[in-house]
Amino acid sequence: MPELPEVEIVARSLNTIVSGKKIVASELLRSRLVPDCSPTDFADRLRNCTINFVNRRGKHILFDLDNGRTLVTHLRMSGRFMHLPIESENPKFAHAIFYFDGDTRLVFDDQRHFGLMKIVETSKVSETESIRKLAPEPFSDEFSSDYLRTQLRSSKRSVKEFLIDQTRVCGLGNIYAAEVMFLAKVHPEQPANTISAAKSVILHDKIRKVLNEAVSLGATLETNETNIGGSIYGSGSDWAWRVYDREGKECVICKLPIHRIRQGGRSTYFCKRCQKKTAVRQSK
Repeated sequence: MPELPEVEIVARSLNTIVSGKKIVASELLRSRLVPDCSPTDFADRLRNCTINFVNRRGKHILFDLDNGRTLVTHLRMSGRFMHLPIESENPKFAHAIFYFDGDTRLVFDDQRHFGLMKIVETSKVSETESIRKLAPEPFSDEFSSDYLRTQLRSSKRSVKEFLIDQTRVCGLGNIYAAEVMFLAKVHPEQPANTISAAKSVILHDKIRKVLNEAVSLGATLETNETNIGGSIYGSGSDWAWRVYDREGKECVICKLPIHRIRQGGRSTYFCKRCQKKTAVRQSK
């Protein structure tokens, strides 16, 4: 699933490509993409509106429209946007199409059918259920080291589970959580409320470092309008991960083989030597 850096780059790319374009018509081809809106209502709510800009909140992409509404999109596992000429064929898994007043259209394609959209009043975006519960943006002032320390102290879950909980830390998923824990030298099974105050400051710094690295790298890649964001999805080798997806390979620091465990049904990669568990004691 795309994490914050990938969604950020998709939102930036979309903002460059579609800002200022007028949606003259739209089609909802898979009704479950927008569960609370019929295909007819979907088309009516978007007809003849102009896209002011595109931005992001957490892993949600927000299309701000000039009719006082916002189209909220979550890519989930395989959702992607494609900016295509009118004459080209629709991709196999096209679930929604937005026709512009020129000779192009924006297509939402989703092979695994998990993506979601919702049209809400712009003034109420922050009150939308999936957004209201989100933790502060990791680069915001609200996401301070004090905030993170308080959140850690209130959770008995493992650090890995804590980091991918979007109500605690916004934007991290399986990949970047592993990278953060490695840089912070935190064992993924360490209970969150046993992380020391000093270590929580380090975790805070590494969260921002890892996300900033990924966003900065993604920003250097060329945008493919027929597969927006596609160049930033891929295997660990594309990103030169320090620990993620490197089971059995040498740790980049101590050369011990990287270990893999299962947590919450997902793989976690870490170095047993560099990421040792500390004594169980509640932070202050």
